[in-house]
Amino acid sequence: MLEAMSPRLATFVVFLLNGAVFGTWASRVPALAEQVGAEVGSLGLALLGASIGLAFTAPLAARVCALYGSRGVLIGSSLLSPLLLPVLALSQSPLQLGLSLVALGASIAAMDVSMNMAAVVVVRALQRPLMPQFHAGFSVGGLIGSLGSAAAAHAHWTLMKHFLLVAFAGALVTALIAKKIPGGVGERYREEVTERANVLKSPVLWLLASIALCSAIAEGAAADWSALFMVRERGMSDAAGAYAYAGFSVTMGLARWFGEPIQRRLGPHRLLAAGGGLAATGLALAVVVPLPVAGYVGFGLAGLGLAFSFPVVMDLASETGKRADGSGGERQLGLVTTIAYTGFLAGPPIVGGLAHVSSLVVSLGFVALVTALIIPTTLLARRAARQAASV
Repeated sequence: MLEAMSPRLATFVVFLLNGAVFGTWASRVPALAEQVGAEVGSLGLALLGASIGLAFTAPLAARVCALYGSRGVLIGSSLLSPLLLPVLALSQSPLQLGLSLVALGASIAAMDVSMNMAAVVVVRALQRPLMPQFHAGFSVGGLIGSLGSAAAAHAHWTLMKHFLLVAFAGALVTALIAKKIPGGVGERYREEVTERANVLKSPVLWLLASIALCSAIAEGAAADWSALFMVRERGMSDAAGAYAYAGFSVTMGLARWFGEPIQRRLGPHRLLAAGGGLAATGLALAVVVPLPVAGYVGFGLAGLGLAFSFPVVMDLASETGKRADGSGGERQLGLVTTIAYTGFLAGPPIVGGLAHVSSLVVSLGFVALVTALIIPTTLLARRAARQAASV
């Protein structure tokens, strides 16, 4: 069975694993906060650790993938990420939690950049807009992770017991699929000499990165704060609170998996703008209507609206760096990913800081406004792309 596994399926499994690792620890944030004795302000600073690891590792991982290919980076980070979960469970203070999250965030960043490059290799080989389906794997993984967290919380498992089980399963899955994981040819191993594009001078890339930034802030807010929002603002239990991120992941995963016809019909830019509007509406519903059901529906709509932001932006960014032989795009993906991760970097302290001086209702309302900025930024990106094509 494993011998018959295709590179497409192996890549999908890696996306799923990344989402499962992320969903596992994100959904146990209330338990982690209780274990380390963190209030919303100090918790926001602790969560900043993951964002620091993400933001500083993403450009380095992109450079390594560009020079040597993405396969080795992907296999190594896929093994390391789940194994760092038990380290997280050892945290006894906000500082220890933050430091542990730096390491986990760095590993997830390397995994994220390299798995997107693996997906680009498959997309170009099959010549189909499959990037949303790969990202659906991340959403499915997030669902698995959050449901597993809900079950672990309901069964009163310790964080260590829960995270050890996930670590073992993740390492086993990676070992089983490692041989089928694709990877592009790095610049060090290419026969012909190619010029390195100056990605910092591309207005299109900066606008695409801005879209990813807004999406990252919204997605990070849903991952880090949805469970705590439902627990502290809507009076739900820890187990019930975890279902908020589960609903977010379900709608996002379904939209990504079945969205290829919609993407073909609307085109990338109209899809991005419509999704941004829907996500902003969902987040606004969650915070404005003081009912638990509105929170669940709102986070579900947010997942639906944000479903295409990352995969479509990654597709568009990689195409700006595509070479004549079909390779390239690593550095462009690295730039967009790095800027996007500043959303994860800025999101936790902003949401936590606003919640500290006001409430999670106010801070998530701010996130809804940021999400709405996807609409005008997408329109500007489309205009810049047309101008670049006409030159």
